[in-house]
Amino acid sequence: MTATAHPTANDTRSLTTASDSARAARRRSRGDDSDRSAGRSPAKTIIVTVVLALVAVYFLVPAYWVIVAATKTTEDLFATNGFWFAPTFALWENLGRVLSYDGGVFLRWFANSVLYAGVGALLATYFAAAGGYALAKYDFRGRDTIFGLVLGGVLVPGTATALPLFLLFSQLGLANTYWSVLLPSLVSPFGLFLCRIYANATVDTSLIEAGRIDGASELRIFHTLGLRIMTPALVTVFLFQLVGIWNNYFLPLVMLSDSDLFPITLGLNNWRSQVDRLPEFYELTTGGVLLSIIPLAIAMVVLQRFWRGGLTEGSVKA
Repeated sequence: MTATAHPTANDTRSLTTASDSARAARRRSRGDDSDRSAGRSPAKTIIVTVVLALVAVYFLVPAYWVIVAATKTTEDLFATNGFWFAPTFALWENLGRVLSYDGGVFLRWFANSVLYAGVGALLATYFAAAGGYALAKYDFRGRDTIFGLVLGGVLVPGTATALPLFLLFSQLGLANTYWSVLLPSLVSPFGLFLCRIYANATVDTSLIEAGRIDGASELRIFHTLGLRIMTPALVTVFLFQLVGIWNNYFLPLVMLSDSDLFPITLGLNNWRSQVDRLPEFYELTTGGVLLSIIPLAIAMVVLQRFWRGGLTEGSVKA
């Protein structure tokens, strides 16, 4: 019979120590230090946590107040604590009045906002992606000049261009139409800037050359490779445009005079301006505000997975 040698406890510890040392050496050789606690003190952790908690409270308190206010009648809105519910829960009655008032005009405003924000954000994202991709991956005369002009456009506030756009659209006969709000929403200088930076960092030139060798056209390479690789940046641009257009107030105020073309922001302000003579508009306004933030919350929850799934791709290399 042949004797079988069994490893002793000392041998096991030696093998474990050697394995740990080898893994540590490999991490050091490729600059990978997974110890996240290095240089972090408990005091810094507490400070960061407190600051983040304050920021969260700053953003969540207004939304909480809107939810609470939408459940109250006009009397309870001023007679009870603003940050707690009243004995009478009138949320469903308030929302029913919002949706049925004046023949359901709120639903029309809601549809207008979906049109302005949805179509505008989608097309603006596509145009920003195409422009950013071209500025990043193609070398042509005047490229840096164009990019500089785009950066200048980022610095110009939208309110500064509203009046010149109104005069221009008035001459073209587009004022007080859907186009007067939709067309300015298709341009996103910040989106083009972000897409240019992201495409330059993530879209490998070798992939484009491989597509050309396979006989793919430039547009097919852009739609098949460029857009897929740039998905996290595109989601960011889309959300910025969606929120910006949805909450835009000044441009529709300047361009529109027909209440049937109003977005939610302009319509709710129209209701709010009547609360002095008709107090029941408080219930309509608070209920309308609650309904107006639901689409943005849904878009944020649905699209955030593209950030987590895409922004870290390629960040760790073997």
